[in-house]
Amino acid sequence: MKNLFTITAVAFFLVAFNTVDVNPVKEKNAAKVLLDKVVAKAKSYKNMDIDFKYAINNAKENINQESKGTVLLQGNKYHLSFMGITKIFDGKKIYTIVPEDEEVTISNHDENDANAMSPNKIFTFFKKGFKYSMDIKQPVAGKTIQYVKLTPSSVVDKRKEILIGIDTKTNHIYNLIEVGKNGTKTTLTVSSFKFNQVLAKNQFTFVKAKYPNYYINKAD
Repeated sequence: MKNLFTITAVAFFLVAFNTVDVNPVKEKNAAKVLLDKVVAKAKSYKNMDIDFKYAINNAKENINQESKGTVLLQGNKYHLSFMGITKIFDGKKIYTIVPEDEEVTISNHDENDANAMSPNKIFTFFKKGFKYSMDIKQPVAGKTIQYVKLTPSSVVDKRKEILIGIDTKTNHIYNLIEVGKNGTKTTLTVSSFKFNQVLAKNQFTFVKAKYPNYYINKAD
């Protein structure tokens, strides 16, 4: 779960691309302008409903896995379903629901903890700790995707680079591609994106009555 939101690696098939050829200063400015547009667009929505695909690959370790998930975002609240697990953040506490174990873990969320990742940080995680530049532009499924490459500033970072694919027409994130220094590649691709939806009042509320036989574990 943590790997998904720290965006730990990725592989993606490239289709007929064009290299962006600009000088370093203009390149950096162009990348920053594009990322700022993405953040501004995300903040303009009342809420976001995202279906995504997640793939992880490492040829040396013979790892090739894919899975799907959904996430609802509203402000700093979220409702995530991924790999059979549901996580609900009501703005104060995180509720991790594991049906297989019939267990719910309740924990606090510390916004000041740099290692505490959450789905809504997918739009802002790149603000600190990275150098960024424009990368390739390519057509994908009828969209024009411009990639921005993030290079970690810290030499001890286990990530080699991260590519953020941005739909140039909508300024929405299309995918996130990360390459780890250990050869692991992970792809997070948005398969469906809806916004300003009518949501249930308790969409971001943990309703204990729905899990009568579950063990409630209070981690904090």
